[in-house]
Amino acid sequence: MEFQNLLVEVDDNIAVITVNRPEKLNALNNETIEELDKVFSQLNENEDVYVIILTGSGEKAFVAGADISELNNLDEQKAKMFSEKGQKVFTKIEKMEKPVIAAVNGYALGGGCEIALACNIRLASDNAVFGQPEVNLGIIPGFGGTQRLTRLINSGRAVEYILTGDIINAEEALRIGLVNKVYPQAELINKAKEMAKKICSKGQFAVRMAMKAINIVDEVSAAEGQNYETSVFALCCGTDDFKEGTSAFLEKRKPQFKNK
Repeated sequence: MEFQNLLVEVDDNIAVITVNRPEKLNALNNETIEELDKVFSQLNENEDVYVIILTGSGEKAFVAGADISELNNLDEQKAKMFSEKGQKVFTKIEKMEKPVIAAVNGYALGGGCEIALACNIRLASDNAVFGQPEVNLGIIPGFGGTQRLTRLINSGRAVEYILTGDIINAEEALRIGLVNKVYPQAELINKAKEMAKKICSKGQFAVRMAMKAINIVDEVSAAEGQNYETSVFALCCGTDDFKEGTSAFLEKRKPQFKNK
């Protein structure tokens, strides 16, 4: 897969997507958003990919935000289209049946914070910073930030960060639950791959069913969600992987899943 602004590598069932605009601190322009749309669609259909890691090139930025040179040219109609496009792509990332790990290796501001929020798991380097500083430009987050940040952390904190435009460091992001773990920058991508490999070692039918159940949490009532969980739990119990997993546990050996 060749793209203008992305690097994509697939190895051992793990895909690593690197936003590669280091001269712009990996800022998101229209072209990059369209490429992200395409690559996530392609990886979703690739049966050899179990886990996806998203990161940024260089040592300064994950994604520093949207490209301000493009934002500056938006009018109301164009802004609506731009927001809708970003929301569509970020929702695709959020709803993937394959887990997506954000390896946040520097600035994650504006659209960069929003794309990290759309990922299922967020790992950060010790030099990472997060924020939704759009109010400093006279706008608000437009790629889902008002919604995802408010659901993820204390709503009062989300209001504070969105209305003040303040940025926070990796340790504060960890403390408030914005990220799962923080690592030295030199270790970040390897730690992300370690987590991805652990997920890859599990029965992938069960992983996909877990993701499907998790992905409907905000869309259905608690009772409907539990009913859906029951249905996919039952499906898992009808698989060869279930028989292998339970047998391996009883026989005190590692399971050899075949993902069926």
